[in-house]
Amino acid sequence: MQKVLNKDQAKEILEVCLNTGGDFAEIFFQDSVSNLIEMKGDKVVNIVTTELFGCSVRVLDGAREVFGRTNDTSFESVMELARSLAASIDSEKKNIDIEFKPNRRKKILKPSVLPRDLDNGIKIGYMKDAIGGVKEEGEKISQILARLSDEEQQVYVYNSLGKAAGDLRSHVRIMLTVVAADGADKHVSNDSVGGNCGYEFLEKIDLRKFGKELAQGAIKMLDAVDIPGGKMTVVIHNAFGGVLLHEACVHSLEATSVAKGASVFCGKLGQKIAADIVTAVDDGTLYDDSWGSLNMDDEGTPTQRNVLIENGILKTYLVDYRNSRLMNHPVTGSARRQSYKYSPTSRMTNTFFAPGKDKCEDIIANTEYGLFAKSMGGGSVVPATGEFNFSVDEAYLIENGKLTKPVKGATLIGSGAEILMNIDMIADNLDFGHGMCGSLSGSVPTNVGQPTIRVQNITVGGKGGNA
Repeated sequence: MQKVLNKDQAKEILEVCLNTGGDFAEIFFQDSVSNLIEMKGDKVVNIVTTELFGCSVRVLDGAREVFGRTNDTSFESVMELARSLAASIDSEKKNIDIEFKPNRRKKILKPSVLPRDLDNGIKIGYMKDAIGGVKEEGEKISQILARLSDEEQQVYVYNSLGKAAGDLRSHVRIMLTVVAADGADKHVSNDSVGGNCGYEFLEKIDLRKFGKELAQGAIKMLDAVDIPGGKMTVVIHNAFGGVLLHEACVHSLEATSVAKGASVFCGKLGQKIAADIVTAVDDGTLYDDSWGSLNMDDEGTPTQRNVLIENGILKTYLVDYRNSRLMNHPVTGSARRQSYKYSPTSRMTNTFFAPGKDKCEDIIANTEYGLFAKSMGGGSVVPATGEFNFSVDEAYLIENGKLTKPVKGATLIGSGAEILMNIDMIADNLDFGHGMCGSLSGSVPTNVGQPTIRVQNITVGGKGGNA
């Protein structure tokens, strides 16, 4: 990491930040290198390396915030930024004594094979393994696009509460897009594997199998018929199926919307908002190199396991430091930002429904008629109401307790609050999908997960008439 301020310099700058009446100040440093490799079939079509280095300073006076940033991290430059921000505050000066406390928390994530340790030839080899699995499925695969991204990010935080903490993050991810075609019929399937880890993570993944299974799903959907629309029972498969929880429910539990009164779940702590069998968690401490895990959030607070909903009861929101003042709610280790260019706010890490006691096959066997949403696509959500509209990439009809024909054009329509109350079966097969989540503080890696769940009375939009 490039040189950052020492503790004495940081303390002096933070004291200047507070000279005009602010009651909290923070300095955030970032030094990162990210790489992107893109392939089309067997051909490398793009390689990009991006370096980002700088720091930001913010000052709070109650819930009011002033924020600035610079890529000149010399003491003189950061001090100048601090003075200009402090000039925006005109309040009674508080007597705040800044003493940095030892950071004794043991790191839970320690990447070993960092992106800098491998040349592009080795990285391209991993991509070719995944592409090879796709190609095994034959001539119906008309196009293969692969992207490998990695980022090595060092961050450091000083603040007036006495935090002096740093973290090394190393995110590695392979994404595949597969196009299957049969005459005029085409289907596009997407998936990814990734983690907050080094390249040792990919040694644990059967990349050929990953590519092969994605291609098989795309080919099956070439025979899909239009889904009949209407209200029906929907079984949503595990892993990336959790995007529904992420988007339709938990965005509405972030302080980003709750503190403004712009959430359907405002004022509902301790109340029943979901079926009794539903427990939902956001956990930044998962040990298995999880894509959304962090040793600390971007305010220097250790991440933690936050049980959002327990047996149907709303237990907590996701809260950063500034919004904790507005809400009178403890911080939850959920402050995140894309880079030093953003002020942090409450965000998710690894968000999932806790596993239940049912088996996936039993859920399907106990469903007389409905839709099996094996793979979810994109969609849109309104956090203030929780209303959503999601496409389904790979889906099958359930008839008499069995999966029958593949169907296309399925769209799930409803609200997060409705979904939570209508879940009546949860399997024991928890798994995760990996994505990037955009919000006020930029785009950050988040894991979405769930076991297979069954939801009653979802409106399914389709082209095949009424169900």
